[in-house]
Amino acid sequence: MGQIYYIMGKSASGKDTIFRELKERLPELRTIVLYTTRPARAGERNGVEYFFISEDTLNIYIKEGKVIELRTYNTIHGAWKYATIDDGQVKFDETGYLMMGTLESYAKIREYYGSGQVVPIYIEVEEGERLLRAVLRERGQEEPKYAELCRRFLADREDFSEENLEKAGITRRFCNTDRLQCIEEIIGEIRHGKL
Repeated sequence: MGQIYYIMGKSASGKDTIFRELKERLPELRTIVLYTTRPARAGERNGVEYFFISEDTLNIYIKEGKVIELRTYNTIHGAWKYATIDDGQVKFDETGYLMMGTLESYAKIREYYGSGQVVPIYIEVEEGERLLRAVLRERGQEEPKYAELCRRFLADREDFSEENLEKAGITRRFCNTDRLQCIEEIIGEIRHGKL
């Protein structure tokens, strides 16, 4: 029976890059694609990073009772919603999965599927390095949104507080100072069943 390996961390911790590399190096694990109402960033593809949907489409999923978890972020560009939808992607009898999201969404996914089915992989980076990475990433966007970057940075400090990590049962942390070493550690623990 498969499990969901749930990747999470503050913005600009490198979780997106680690997630992509884990997908490549662990092809036996499928991914669970989340849904969002936010606009796609440069280079993002519908159905790969997220399913980019309208508010109306999200409301249809809500009415059908298919929403496992839903988060709304009030950004300077309006409300952006992110959701995990029970759309048939998860089949534990076939394989394991990689998934990525927030600490809050991890807790709801674990509640929905059961704690034995959802394994946390928490990525962390020193705060100054994380801020530098965020600025460099945003600078590369066609229309940089620095105010939103600052909002996310500060919100993550609260969302991923030590108290919240403890409540969620996060004990193992993967430091992303050296990306390749971090990935090797995660793969080793997944393959040897240590997580």
